[in-house]
Amino acid sequence: MTALTVAGLTLREASRRRVIWALVVLTATLLGLSAWGFAKLAGLETSQGTLTSGEARLVASQLLNLVMFGLSLIAALGTAFLAGPTLSGEIESGMALAVLARPVRRSSVLLGKWLGLVAFGCGYVALAGFAQILVVKVTVDYWPPGPVTGLIMLAAQTVVLLTLALLLSSVVSTMASGIVAVGLFGATWVAGIVGGVGEALGNHSVALVGTVSRIVLPTDGLWHGAMNGFQDPSALAQFGSRSYGFPFLSTAHLTGVYLVWAAVWVAMVWGLTAISFGRRDV
Repeated sequence: MTALTVAGLTLREASRRRVIWALVVLTATLLGLSAWGFAKLAGLETSQGTLTSGEARLVASQLLNLVMFGLSLIAALGTAFLAGPTLSGEIESGMALAVLARPVRRSSVLLGKWLGLVAFGCGYVALAGFAQILVVKVTVDYWPPGPVTGLIMLAAQTVVLLTLALLLSSVVSTMASGIVAVGLFGATWVAGIVGGVGEALGNHSVALVGTVSRIVLPTDGLWHGAMNGFQDPSALAQFGSRSYGFPFLSTAHLTGVYLVWAAVWVAMVWGLTAISFGRRDV
């Protein structure tokens, strides 16, 4: 009961922060620009002739992955900089002392804050992602093969990142936790691209970089699962072996083992956060 109460308060507090307006502006801008760009695809003149409707949908499926990465980056920035003030900000301001002075377990407070952030992050991904899918459907008449799966993977990616941001906010300052979380998100994505290039070239040592990075921080692995749900299945046949080195193309579905690992990763990091938060002076 305490956790649900804290979750509701966390959602209410998050809705009052200025970062929400930044998310709204960035998302609206991205949706508007993507709508304009997708509308130009049909009948586009190229050096090889005019794009047919089928070719336009194939291109749109790849551009959709690009735009969805933009949305995932906006979600990453928003959740990381919302998670920071949730713990370290309240501790530094003394607000946490007023709550924790009562007979309330710190783990219950932490769980409530985590649930509130999860609800916010997943809600944003669902609304913004579905709006983008509708934009592509209206402008190019392309509907991805697995939109629900793709959005679930994006939401899971957001949960992983905000859990990491909460852990960091329990040990470092508000600003530092957000910067480090987003920096690790970007570094893992780059490592995934390096690993893909290694697979395309048949260099197993370089390919191992991507594999290890997706185990250490599952954001990039979940992102590849999301792309697989959004892209046209025929895109893999078009690119062939080069698809491994293309950053906005996923070559396979995520395995059940990897999804279980992502869930275990979240549980372990949340547990570390609870230990760190329990030992921190307020």
